[in-house]
Amino acid sequence: MQSRTPATRTGRPRSAAADTAILSATREALVELGWSKLTLGDVATRAGVAKTTLYRRWAGKNELVVDAVAELFDELTLPDHGSLSADITDVILQFVAILDRPEANSGLVAVVAEATRDDALRARIRESIVKRQKHLVLEGRARAQARGELPPDPDTDTATRTADLVYDIVAGTVVHRMLVSAEPADERWVRSLTRVLLLGLLGTSPPPLP
Repeated sequence: MQSRTPATRTGRPRSAAADTAILSATREALVELGWSKLTLGDVATRAGVAKTTLYRRWAGKNELVVDAVAELFDELTLPDHGSLSADITDVILQFVAILDRPEANSGLVAVVAEATRDDALRARIRESIVKRQKHLVLEGRARAQARGELPPDPDTDTATRTADLVYDIVAGTVVHRMLVSAEPADERWVRSLTRVLLLGLLGTSPPPLP
């Protein structure tokens, strides 16, 4: 799990315990009230802190919910089952389990919708959720290369671009399946997705486009 490094502040130091309580209370409120009825006042009451404490940390509800959801995705871990296929399947199943939690799917849908008209919020989602998890792809790919399951990357740029693409394929497919199509992402479906992904990683390269 990655930890967030708070911005440099003057005055009283920021309390990690208060942050934990606030983010936990936000997720609790998302489950009980839903996005539309969630208020900073209710979160403050649940967390046992003053409302001003929230405003010193977060500009508004959107930013607070992004960080609360991001903390859930920080629970993702990279397994080592000795095979690329098993490792990919495990990570995707973890992702599915997190996204299946009411506080994760309701919060994510809401902030993504808000981000369509808020560039700063879109950037926060990218930094707090997306970029913080892409390291799992890079680490898993490097481990598979060390086992001889994947060829080495010719350079760092190629490795980064491939990791970005793999992350986008997995995250985009799972989110669309669960939150747009509202279809189950069970283990059989996840294993099928893994097979398709491996075809791309292990298959021969197509001819270049004209």
